[in-house]
Amino acid sequence: MDGGINLVKNIVEVIDAVKNFKETKALKQVYIKFETGKIHGVIGRNGSGKTVLFKCICGFMTLDAGTILIDGIPVKPAVSQDIGIIIEEPGFIGSLSGFKNLKLLASIHNKISDNEIRKTLELVGLDSNSKKHVSKYSLGMRHRLGIAQAIMEKPKLLILDEPMNGLDKQGVLGIREVFKELNRKGTTIILSSHYAEDIETLCDTVCEMDNGVLIQLR
Repeated sequence: MDGGINLVKNIVEVIDAVKNFKETKALKQVYIKFETGKIHGVIGRNGSGKTVLFKCICGFMTLDAGTILIDGIPVKPAVSQDIGIIIEEPGFIGSLSGFKNLKLLASIHNKISDNEIRKTLELVGLDSNSKKHVSKYSLGMRHRLGIAQAIMEKPKLLILDEPMNGLDKQGVLGIREVFKELNRKGTTIILSSHYAEDIETLCDTVCEMDNGVLIQLR
Protein backbone atom coordinates (compact mmCIF):
# COMPACT_ATOMS: atom_id res chain seq x y z
CA MET A 1 0.00 0.00 0.00
CA ASP A 2 1.21 3.49 -0.82
CA GLY A 3 1.92 5.15 2.53
CA GLY A 4 1.24 8.55 0.96
CA ILE A 5 -2.45 7.83 0.42
CA ASN A 6 -4.69 9.58 2.96
CA LEU A 7 -7.52 7.24 3.92
CA VAL A 8 -9.13 9.64 6.42
CA LYS A 9 -12.61 10.68 5.31
CA ASN A 10 -14.06 13.94 6.57
CA ILE A 11 -17.86 14.16 6.73
CA VAL A 12 -17.80 17.93 7.35
CA GLU A 13 -15.25 20.46 6.11
CA VAL A 14 -15.53 24.10 7.14
CA ILE A 15 -13.20 26.19 5.00
CA ASP A 16 -12.48 29.83 5.90
CA ALA A 17 -16.05 30.39 7.10
CA VAL A 18 -17.09 33.99 7.78
CA LYS A 19 -20.44 35.11 9.20
CA ASN A 20 -21.24 38.68 10.23
CA PHE A 21 -24.25 40.26 11.92
CA LYS A 22 -24.01 44.05 11.49
CA GLU A 23 -21.05 44.97 13.69
CA THR A 24 -20.58 41.46 15.14
CA LYS A 25 -18.20 39.01 13.50
CA ALA A 26 -19.70 35.68 14.58
CA LEU A 27 -17.32 33.48 12.56
CA LYS A 28 -13.81 34.63 11.67
CA GLN A 29 -12.14 32.52 8.96
CA VAL A 30 -13.14 29.29 10.72
CA TYR A 31 -11.32 26.25 9.33
CA ILE A 32 -12.02 22.77 10.70
CA LYS A 33 -12.49 19.22 9.42
CA PHE A 34 -14.65 16.68 11.25
CA GLU A 35 -13.68 13.09 10.56
CA THR A 36 -16.36 10.54 9.72
CA GLY A 37 -17.27 8.04 12.44
CA LYS A 38 -16.11 10.04 15.46
CA ILE A 39 -17.71 12.16 18.17
CA HIS A 40 -16.45 15.74 18.01
CA GLY A 41 -16.87 18.25 20.82
CA VAL A 42 -17.10 22.04 20.45
CA ILE A 43 -16.79 24.07 23.64
CA GLY A 44 -17.00 27.80 24.33
CA ARG A 45 -18.88 30.52 26.18
CA ASN A 46 -22.40 31.63 25.24
CA GLY A 47 -22.08 34.01 22.32
CA SER A 48 -18.73 32.57 21.21
CA GLY A 49 -20.11 31.48 17.81
CA LYS A 50 -20.79 27.76 18.40
CA THR A 51 -24.50 27.90 17.59
CA VAL A 52 -23.90 30.07 14.51
CA LEU A 53 -21.37 27.53 13.25
CA PHE A 54 -23.82 24.67 13.82
CA LYS A 55 -26.61 26.55 12.03
CA CYS A 56 -24.35 27.16 9.04
CA ILE A 57 -23.34 23.47 8.89
CA CYS A 58 -27.03 22.52 8.94
CA GLY A 59 -27.94 25.01 6.21
CA PHE A 60 -30.09 27.21 8.47
CA MET A 61 -27.78 30.18 7.82
CA THR A 62 -25.64 31.09 4.82
CA LEU A 63 -22.03 32.19 5.12
CA ASP A 64 -20.83 35.63 4.06
CA ALA A 65 -17.61 34.01 2.83
CA GLY A 66 -16.02 30.57 2.80
CA THR A 67 -17.43 27.11 2.16
CA ILE A 68 -18.93 24.24 4.12
CA LEU A 69 -18.88 20.76 2.57
CA ILE A 70 -20.88 17.75 3.73
CA ASP A 71 -19.37 14.58 2.22
CA GLY A 72 -17.56 16.82 -0.25
CA ILE A 73 -20.74 18.60 -1.44
CA PRO A 74 -21.59 22.23 -0.60
CA VAL A 75 -24.09 22.44 2.26
CA LYS A 76 -27.78 22.35 1.29
CA PRO A 77 -30.94 23.36 3.17
CA ALA A 78 -31.23 21.19 6.28
CA VAL A 79 -34.42 19.38 5.26
CA SER A 80 -32.68 17.83 2.23
CA GLN A 81 -29.65 16.55 4.17
CA ASP A 82 -29.18 13.33 6.12
CA ILE A 83 -28.59 15.22 9.37
CA GLY A 84 -30.23 14.93 12.77
CA ILE A 85 -30.35 18.28 14.54
CA ILE A 86 -30.80 19.73 18.00
CA ILE A 87 -30.29 23.49 17.90
CA GLU A 88 -32.29 25.45 20.47
CA GLU A 89 -35.63 23.97 21.56
CA PRO A 90 -37.51 22.10 18.82
CA GLY A 91 -40.91 23.54 17.92
CA PHE A 92 -43.39 20.78 18.67
CA ILE A 93 -47.19 21.03 18.43
CA GLY A 94 -48.37 21.29 22.03
CA SER A 95 -51.82 19.82 21.41
CA LEU A 96 -50.39 16.52 20.10
CA SER A 97 -48.69 13.64 21.89
CA GLY A 98 -44.98 12.98 21.51
CA PHE A 99 -45.66 10.06 19.17
CA LYS A 100 -48.00 12.09 16.96
CA ASN A 101 -45.46 14.92 16.76
CA LEU A 102 -42.76 12.53 15.60
CA LYS A 103 -45.10 10.76 13.19
CA LEU A 104 -45.92 14.12 11.60
CA LEU A 105 -42.22 14.98 11.24
CA ALA A 106 -41.42 11.51 9.91
CA SER A 107 -44.02 11.95 7.16
CA ILE A 108 -41.75 14.55 5.50
CA HIS A 109 -39.28 11.89 4.35
CA ASN A 110 -41.48 8.82 4.90
CA LYS A 111 -38.43 6.69 5.73
CA ILE A 112 -39.45 5.04 9.01
CA SER A 113 -42.40 3.09 10.37
CA ASP A 114 -44.62 3.79 13.39
CA ASN A 115 -42.85 0.92 15.16
CA GLU A 116 -39.45 2.57 14.61
CA ILE A 117 -40.81 5.84 16.03
CA ARG A 118 -42.10 4.02 19.12
CA LYS A 119 -38.74 2.25 19.60
CA THR A 120 -36.94 5.60 19.44
CA LEU A 121 -39.26 7.12 22.05
CA GLU A 122 -38.59 4.19 24.39
CA LEU A 123 -34.85 4.49 23.72
CA VAL A 124 -34.77 8.06 25.07
CA GLY A 125 -36.93 7.18 28.08
CA LEU A 126 -40.40 8.27 26.94
CA ASP A 127 -43.61 6.19 26.96
CA SER A 128 -44.41 5.57 23.31
CA ASN A 129 -48.08 4.89 24.10
CA SER A 130 -48.66 7.99 26.21
CA LYS A 131 -51.52 10.26 25.07
CA LYS A 132 -50.15 13.20 27.10
CA HIS A 133 -49.95 16.38 25.05
CA VAL A 134 -46.49 17.86 24.61
CA SER A 135 -47.77 21.09 26.17
CA LYS A 136 -47.97 19.13 29.45
CA TYR A 137 -44.42 17.77 29.17
CA SER A 138 -41.73 18.78 31.64
CA LEU A 139 -38.60 20.49 30.30
CA GLY A 140 -36.70 17.21 30.53
CA MET A 141 -39.39 15.33 28.60
CA ARG A 142 -39.35 17.96 25.85
CA HIS A 143 -35.60 17.60 25.54
CA ARG A 144 -35.91 13.81 25.35
CA LEU A 145 -38.48 14.25 22.59
CA GLY A 146 -36.10 16.58 20.77
CA ILE A 147 -33.37 13.94 20.94
CA ALA A 148 -35.81 11.32 19.63
CA GLN A 149 -36.69 13.61 16.72
CA ALA A 150 -33.01 14.07 15.89
CA ILE A 151 -32.08 10.38 15.92
CA MET A 152 -35.26 8.59 14.77
CA GLU A 153 -34.30 8.39 11.08
CA LYS A 154 -30.79 7.13 11.92
CA PRO A 155 -28.95 9.99 10.20
CA LYS A 156 -25.30 9.68 9.20
CA LEU A 157 -24.55 12.97 11.00
CA LEU A 158 -25.90 14.42 14.25
CA ILE A 159 -25.45 18.12 15.12
CA LEU A 160 -26.27 18.56 18.82
CA ASP A 161 -26.17 21.97 20.49
CA GLU A 162 -26.38 21.47 24.28
CA PRO A 163 -28.39 18.21 24.01
CA MET A 164 -28.28 17.50 27.76
CA ASN A 165 -30.02 20.70 28.86
CA GLY A 166 -33.02 20.00 31.08
CA LEU A 167 -32.06 16.40 31.88
CA ASP A 168 -31.45 15.10 35.39
CA LYS A 169 -28.31 13.12 36.25
CA GLN A 170 -29.79 9.73 35.33
CA GLY A 171 -31.20 11.17 32.13
CA VAL A 172 -27.78 12.52 31.15
CA LEU A 173 -26.14 9.13 31.77
CA GLY A 174 -28.80 7.36 29.71
CA ILE A 175 -28.60 9.74 26.76
CA ARG A 176 -24.80 9.55 26.73
CA GLU A 177 -25.16 5.78 26.24
CA VAL A 178 -27.62 6.39 23.40
CA PHE A 179 -25.09 8.65 21.66
CA LYS A 180 -22.27 6.15 22.20
CA GLU A 181 -24.34 3.35 20.67
CA LEU A 182 -25.31 5.47 17.68
CA ASN A 183 -21.65 6.29 17.14
CA ARG A 184 -20.70 2.60 17.39
CA LYS A 185 -23.19 1.96 14.61
CA GLY A 186 -21.55 4.58 12.38
CA THR A 187 -23.20 7.92 13.13
CA THR A 188 -20.81 10.88 13.28
CA ILE A 189 -21.69 13.32 16.06
CA ILE A 190 -20.72 16.98 16.51
CA LEU A 191 -21.89 18.34 19.85
CA SER A 192 -21.50 21.25 22.19
CA SER A 193 -22.00 20.99 25.93
CA HIS A 194 -21.45 23.08 29.03
CA TYR A 195 -20.87 19.83 30.94
CA ALA A 196 -17.15 19.01 30.96
CA GLU A 197 -17.96 15.36 31.66
CA ASP A 198 -19.95 15.09 28.40
CA ILE A 199 -16.91 16.27 26.47
CA GLU A 200 -14.48 14.04 28.38
CA THR A 201 -16.55 10.85 28.21
CA LEU A 202 -17.98 11.18 24.71
CA CYS A 203 -15.61 13.07 22.43
CA ASP A 204 -12.72 11.84 20.30
CA THR A 205 -11.74 15.39 19.34
CA VAL A 206 -12.32 18.73 21.05
CA CYS A 207 -12.12 22.28 19.71
CA GLU A 208 -12.89 25.59 21.37
CA MET A 209 -14.76 28.55 19.92
CA ASP A 210 -13.87 31.97 21.33
CA ASN A 211 -15.13 35.22 19.86
CA GLY A 212 -15.70 33.65 16.45
CA VAL A 213 -12.32 31.89 16.28
CA LEU A 214 -12.07 28.09 16.42
CA ILE A 215 -9.01 26.33 17.84
CA GLN A 216 -8.47 22.55 17.88
CA LEU A 217 -7.51 21.39 21.38
CA ARG A 218 -7.14 17.69 20.70
